Amino acid sequence: MKKDITIPEVTGIEIAVVYEYNDLYKTDDWNIYIINKKDIGLEMVVIVSQGFNETKTTSLLRKKIDKLPANSFAKVEFIQPELFKLNNRFQVTFFEENTLHDKTFVFEKDTVKEGALRMIPELNKRGILAE
Repeated sequence: MKKDITIPEVTGIEIAVVYEYNDLYKTDDWNIYIINKKDIGLEMVVIVSQGFNETKTTSLLRKKIDKLPANSFAKVEFIQPELFKLNNRFQVTFFEENTLHDKTFVFEKDTVKEGALRMIPELNKRGILAE
């Protein structure tokens, strides 16, 4: 029965978009990071991302991270600036102590821009955290 199912609240996990210099290609790029602020590692992290609006939908992108240690972060993907005209959804699913957790993060359209960048202490980089 539905009343018997407990869905744990997800805290201590963030998705950030970061504007950073790429040494290899000598360009400024936008990258997506997942941040684990918890004092416990996460296992089998799956991130499914998609851009969308009323008339357009991008294809799904899936990324798996086997282990994300406590108080750490990982780069998920490069994101093209053209996609900031769309809403960008990141559904994060992971195991924490053998319990499945799930949370959806969204960057609303036109909210990712250089003027909105703030320092993200965990990354020591300037970026924007998803809602």
